[in-house]
Amino acid sequence: MPYPKRPPSVFVVAFAVFVTLSIRSGDVAAELRQYADSRPLMGTVVSMTVEGPRRDVLEQGVNDAYREMSRLSDMMNHYNSDSVVSQINRQAGVQPVAVPRELMEVLAMARRVSERSEGAFDITVGALKIWRFNPENPGMPSPDEIRHALPLVNYRHVMLNEKNRTVMLKSYGMRIDLGGIAKLYILDAGMQALKQRGITHAMINGGGDVAVMGSHQGRPWRIGIRHPRRGDVLLGTVELTQGWVVTSGDYERYFFKDGKRYHHILDPRTGYPTEGPQQVTLVATDIALVNGYSLAIMVRGTAWGRDLIAQTPGLSGLIVDHAGQLWSSPGMEKLWLATPTPFRQ
Repeated sequence: MPYPKRPPSVFVVAFAVFVTLSIRSGDVAAELRQYADSRPLMGTVVSMTVEGPRRDVLEQGVNDAYREMSRLSDMMNHYNSDSVVSQINRQAGVQPVAVPRELMEVLAMARRVSERSEGAFDITVGALKIWRFNPENPGMPSPDEIRHALPLVNYRHVMLNEKNRTVMLKSYGMRIDLGGIAKLYILDAGMQALKQRGITHAMINGGGDVAVMGSHQGRPWRIGIRHPRRGDVLLGTVELTQGWVVTSGDYERYFFKDGKRYHHILDPRTGYPTEGPQQVTLVATDIALVNGYSLAIMVRGTAWGRDLIAQTPGLSGLIVDHAGQLWSSPGMEKLWLATPTPFRQ
């Protein structure tokens, strides 16, 4: 699977398995059925809740969505030796590799995020696989190992030929890891599969990254954002009828050494874990505004993140900085059901 397992950073409120709902709009009462399913995918658990008048359509739509997401996950999984991404990595410094349309779209999206963030987001951090963030078996590379790997981290050396749909990594030893960019694309493909079945009310939660459309029991979907230091506590809850809630944090995979937290979000410039915000949450209706940017803010820091959010129409955000101070954009504040809980370490 493409992404090591992590705990969810976003909770979806009022999740159910299967119920029948009666929702009244004006004088017209419509019976809606709700169907939910959860399956392991992309190194996490992907949960899906859909609502509509026909149970058979809901089940077919959910199965279609999981089938499409699984297909794309297999394609972009760098842990799977048969995946297209693994082929690209094996051919680094040797020759171009022909890729499917979907993978080229993800690679082009990654390049745009890298350019805008000036390299803070970089899929070639795969060359830093020398780190291990399993708490039971952590692995911290030596300074020499990091110095040896850093020259292989450079998004500009991912050679894309979009016309011929080929990809080549410039240097032998380079390795791409799409864990920070492919998941939302895959979740979006699942949402599109639901739409093709005529489903217009849905939520997909991929390990804490959430996509929604329509309503839940006739009301907006309620999405709770967790506390980065207290996993059983919410910072607050937002309401959405369309769009994305995407979170990155230093609590997903980490270990402690000599009292210091080492987590899985690496700074492509240093080869070490970031030392900026504890958590970044972004909200938007357009996937292109959020995909990859929560990680970029983790690398670039709170000030850069605040500027990015302010300069991007349609993007709202919440940042818990390195000291544990909470900041939220005006757009984010409008989405809160109530004032966010004061942050406590």
